[in-house]
Amino acid sequence: MKAVFISDAHLKHSADERYVRFMQFLDDLREGKVRSLVDARELGREKTPIDHLYIVGDFFDFWFCRSDHIHPEFRLVISRLLDLQKTGVCIHMCEGNHDFFMKEYFQDILGMEVFEEWATVEMDRLRMLIAHGDTADHSDRVYMMFRKILRSRPFYHIQRFIPASLLWTLAAGTSNVSKQVNDDNSEYLVEKMLSLATVKLRENYDAVIMGHCHKPVLRYFEVEGRKKTFVTLGDWIKHYSFLYYERRKFFLSYYQPPG
Repeated sequence: MKAVFISDAHLKHSADERYVRFMQFLDDLREGKVRSLVDARELGREKTPIDHLYIVGDFFDFWFCRSDHIHPEFRLVISRLLDLQKTGVCIHMCEGNHDFFMKEYFQDILGMEVFEEWATVEMDRLRMLIAHGDTADHSDRVYMMFRKILRSRPFYHIQRFIPASLLWTLAAGTSNVSKQVNDDNSEYLVEKMLSLATVKLRENYDAVIMGHCHKPVLRYFEVEGRKKTFVTLGDWIKHYSFLYYERRKFFLSYYQPPG
């Protein structure tokens, strides 16, 4: 089994460097070039397709879109995801704190799996827990309440009656504040996530994979004689980081377009 995990691309404008580079990354995945992108001598360099792509939250800088009102800037990358999906790659999306209410479009219409918070995945007899990670710090009661309101059914219905252009403008403004808070607290968030992951890794999980903190981290532990893995995926703003999985091994890498 071969899989790629990314988070926190925060795609917004198609002319942005991170947007352009992510489009190139999807092209490389579609062409089977993933091994050539990973700095690991133990991997071959021959072309090989991946089986799964996991987008672990905040793929978009904001997503309040409905199936009949897709932000124009997002159509290009969605089309490229569909091209990858047509090659047989299963695409899974985790909702983040910038993109939610995604099921009715990405799952119901496009056939991609969407999970709202946590997902348990098994590959090659490894049990993984995957989440964006914005709920790892339960001590932040203000954020937890704000998150609960934004994801509530009343707000879901309210946002459907707000003109799409106004909703996008409001969402874009609040997203900038949220990213700054994350950047200022990345080390703190990693420690909160690690604390949660330590509990989960003792609950028969072999790996915990999260995003949100924008800091790429790969750590190994041994619990009762078994190797355990903790990952925070970084972002596509500063790091252009991604996690590659193959044959029960994880490789945290940084994307540089070939040539």
